[in-house]
Amino acid sequence: MTLRIRSDHARFRSIVKGRVRENLRRFIVQGDLVAQHGRKKVAIPLKEIRLPKFEYSWEDQSQAGQGEGKEGDVLGKGRPGEGEGAGDAGDQPGEHALEVELSLEELAQILGEELELPRIQPRGQKVLTSCTGRFTGIRRTGPESLVHFKRTFKAALKRTISSGEYNAGDPLVVPVREDKRYRARKEVLLPQSAAAILYMMDVSGSMGEEQKEIVRIEAFWIDLWLRSHYKNLQIRYITHDAEAREVDRETFFKSMESGGTLISSAYTLAAEMIKKDYPPDDWNLYLFHFSDGDNWSDEDSAHCVDLMNQRLLPAANLFAYGQVKSAYGSGAFYPILEKAFPEQENVALSKIDDKEHILDSIRDFLGKGR
Repeated sequence: MTLRIRSDHARFRSIVKGRVRENLRRFIVQGDLVAQHGRKKVAIPLKEIRLPKFEYSWEDQSQAGQGEGKEGDVLGKGRPGEGEGAGDAGDQPGEHALEVELSLEELAQILGEELELPRIQPRGQKVLTSCTGRFTGIRRTGPESLVHFKRTFKAALKRTISSGEYNAGDPLVVPVREDKRYRARKEVLLPQSAAAILYMMDVSGSMGEEQKEIVRIEAFWIDLWLRSHYKNLQIRYITHDAEAREVDRETFFKSMESGGTLISSAYTLAAEMIKKDYPPDDWNLYLFHFSDGDNWSDEDSAHCVDLMNQRLLPAANLFAYGQVKSAYGSGAFYPILEKAFPEQENVALSKIDDKEHILDSIRDFLGKGR
């Protein structure tokens, strides 16, 4: 019975994943999953899933039952469920919603399969202290539930023999406090791939709420994919208008300024953060910049290209620029980067006209497997 349940459950999960994959673009556009950021699982509303099954036909069949009647009466004149009711009968089926939960790992797997994203090959490794899952160490202190009886007896036996208390005719060994030995988790140094994401976004007046919502949704899915590859992932946020500043996540998606736009200020701050906190030999660095393409001047755009060549690209696994369409943005920065980095392996550019293009943009950014 247990094996049957497991088989049915696995089949159901497979059907659920297939439905989610079929409707992935709709989920992304609506942004339903982003609201649950921070949880280890997400609840997804799906239409009722009906598994195939055999149904018996009630046509031209007499039915058995209990109750009043006499020999020769015809039973089961109606189908099950038929009866008298008020109002006209409808001819459309009702809508039934089923809410299922998927882990973030399962959701990342669905994203990767749908977009055919290659697995990321981590670059740097950071050595971190970690505890093994087995109690392979021994120590002199600990809870009584972890007493190692064999080691404790050996310690007590050595003590009694060395002190002359041991009697071969009456070999009684009673451990005392200093004899006790306890099992302990052994700490080992394990190389783990460490990664950091630096999000940068233009928050000048031309970037409205709609543009920020697009960035928020896309950032959720980018985080989801990268977390499936790196257990040690740090995420930091930079906003900029004419000046750049580091902010928390909530401020990043909600702040709005009315000043001009100086993109180089964000790139300079990102370069300083990398130099201070993220040595390229130890860290896998991902830089994502979102803007409507407006910049203060062509001179500053040229300065941005220099900053990328000299300070950002040598340290980054990936530099991704997403240009979000805005009624007030010129979009002039995109062709500058496109001309400066036509075939740069760790540069990815994408135009995001609306929410419908988020999935395509994610593929543009993560499709290189860096």
